[in-house]
Amino acid sequence: MYSNELKLKNAPLEGEVRIPSGCAVSAIIDRSGKRMTGADIIDSIATMHDRSNGLGGGFAGYGIYPDYKEYYAFHMFYNDFQSKKATEDFLITHFEIVYSSEMKTRKIKKVVNEPIIYRYFLSPLSKRLANSLLDEEQYVVHCVNKINAEIDGAFVFSSGKNMGIFKGVGFPEDIGRFYLLDEEYAGYSWTSHGRYPTNTPGWWGGAHPFGLLDYSIVHNGEISSYDANRRYIEMFGYKCTLQTDTEVITYVIDYLIRVKKLTLREVAKVISASFWSTIKEKSDEERAQEEFLRKAFPSLLINGPFSIIFGFTGGLMALNDRLKLRSMVCAEKGDKAYISSEECGIRAVAPELDRIYSPAGGQPVIYTLKEGAEI
Repeated sequence: MYSNELKLKNAPLEGEVRIPSGCAVSAIIDRSGKRMTGADIIDSIATMHDRSNGLGGGFAGYGIYPDYKEYYAFHMFYNDFQSKKATEDFLITHFEIVYSSEMKTRKIKKVVNEPIIYRYFLSPLSKRLANSLLDEEQYVVHCVNKINAEIDGAFVFSSGKNMGIFKGVGFPEDIGRFYLLDEEYAGYSWTSHGRYPTNTPGWWGGAHPFGLLDYSIVHNGEISSYDANRRYIEMFGYKCTLQTDTEVITYVIDYLIRVKKLTLREVAKVISASFWSTIKEKSDEERAQEEFLRKAFPSLLINGPFSIIFGFTGGLMALNDRLKLRSMVCAEKGDKAYISSEECGIRAVAPELDRIYSPAGGQPVIYTLKEGAEI
């Protein structure tokens, strides 16, 4: 009797039980182009510590390599020096290596078993590029896919210009400090992710963000349409090798924007399309556009609960699934804009705001640099 009474007495009150719905995402952009260290984004994602479980954390920073902004920055994981040599042999025959070094890191007690982490600033060899019959971006994507699919133990996890992805196994605040993002880097835009993997492994390559060229994705949710999306996108040369459903979102968006030349809002109408019944109620112009996109790209509709932040040169896009089954909050203060899974992730770094709101399901929120901002 006593034990039951004690149990009831110590039980939390209604509304005090917190069940996080897995993973946290956060982002900050200064639309004036002013660069900031990674300190605020680390503090933002750390506030949502309970939404991840230590099996993955990561960041993407834009504008962080101004001295090498004309070159592709490849960030690499290697399992061993044999895979490093094989990759460098490949890079030497396909690119001019302008600069390379081991990635500078800080020893963190909770970040263990790290792979060999290297960085390369690259320019495609003109003769190789001409013989490939590909444009420069296609050539780089081809090389990234070839390394990730064919060189055992080597993973290109970042490949854009004037941006970089930093990720690993650990809580995100530990990963951010492991890479010294609060001291060594400054950018006009940052995204972050705290991972709670459910049906895919927690490993360094599987942490978020996922990137290709200057595009990056952080994602909270689960993609039930993964097999259909993967089979379709792999018909166009992409290879899903990193053992997580988020990878396919990155390739889908790259294909729609870079290859098919869709706008960000059109991309949102493909991957988080309205229901047919909703489309019928729209204006003639909107209905014609959305019907066309649904019929043109039926296999690229992403099903399942998700919230994503898409980073690109000059901006960010936030997007929920059409039913808004995952949380997302947006806010603004002066030139800065914020996106987070929870309001606390914003208030932790910007207590006073000009505007805060929660976007509707399937409705993209796009923040871009102001006209004239230099990056």
